[in-house]
Amino acid sequence: MTSPIRPAPDNLMAVDRERDRKAEHIALALEPRMQVSRSAFDSWVFEHCALPELDFAEIDTTCTFLGKKLQAPLLISCMTGGTGEAAHINRNLAAAAERCGVAVGVGSQRKALEDPSVAETFAVREHAPSVPILANLGAVQLNYGYGPEECQQAVDMISADALVLHLNPLQEALQPEGDLNFGNLLPKIAEVVECVTVPVIAKEVGSGLSATVGRQLANVGVSVLDCAGMGGTSWARIEAARADTHDLGELFADWGIQTPENLLQLADVPGVELIGSGGVRHGLDVAKALALGASLAGMAYPFLEPAIQSVDAVNSRIEETLKELRIAMFCSGSRHLSALRRARIERRRLP
Repeated sequence: MTSPIRPAPDNLMAVDRERDRKAEHIALALEPRMQVSRSAFDSWVFEHCALPELDFAEIDTTCTFLGKKLQAPLLISCMTGGTGEAAHINRNLAAAAERCGVAVGVGSQRKALEDPSVAETFAVREHAPSVPILANLGAVQLNYGYGPEECQQAVDMISADALVLHLNPLQEALQPEGDLNFGNLLPKIAEVVECVTVPVIAKEVGSGLSATVGRQLANVGVSVLDCAGMGGTSWARIEAARADTHDLGELFADWGIQTPENLLQLADVPGVELIGSGGVRHGLDVAKALALGASLAGMAYPFLEPAIQSVDAVNSRIEETLKELRIAMFCSGSRHLSALRRARIERRRLP
């Protein structure tokens, strides 16, 4: 068992220009202060059904994603890669995803394209031969020399079922080494959609995708939108910590569209499948995300510390999440996922 990663030291910013950004991201993401204190999902409640007229054993959480059957509508969201500890994390996540029948993504593969020696930190297909695996690159890299060929290389590197192009202007703006040219990206995304051999997913990293942006992406052929709304890990705080600009990080820590509201906005975008992520912390949040319009719910932070430990630890966390989901389905009278999407859910005013 690998020892847990310790929080970043106070002198983190003193490291030289060869600092390991991915390792810093892992360490900082584990710090509680990088999380939003209250989930936006807490503002939403299901109508309780005291007479569900079903046997708990009959509850069916199976679904299909990217042409493959899943045992539950869950994605272990893209997290890491490109650093030594990431290989261990990704393999534990992938093996548990395979065991439980859920989808899994890897972190940005840019580092592996630039340095093939770290490609093995992303290589998870042998550990997850049957479930959907998502490749991942930053969309902004399309303005920094990347194109359809590099995108296809990322897909082929891990035999992925889809390519995630992540959109992260706030993160890049606060990142010490951020890439800030987000101009004229849409036609380049369209070219990638046209050329790569797998579906393209557009994903934010914690600030959400507005309905306007969602329609723009759908219009160029992006088939899945992962809102990754505001409410979970704050990349503004993480990058500000790395840059030693903490006040700036706090100023923008709450920037973005909260995930539940974001799902409602994107529900009117035609021709796309929705993934609800950003602040999804347990199975009840998964149920709420589906009732608000998502086909799948994505979780990252809840699996990070278990992934540092072992496959069994990740497996246990997934099983807990699925039990929580089934209880929510049972108490809302939802025998299957299509019924859960019709369950009555409403916003409540929190004290």
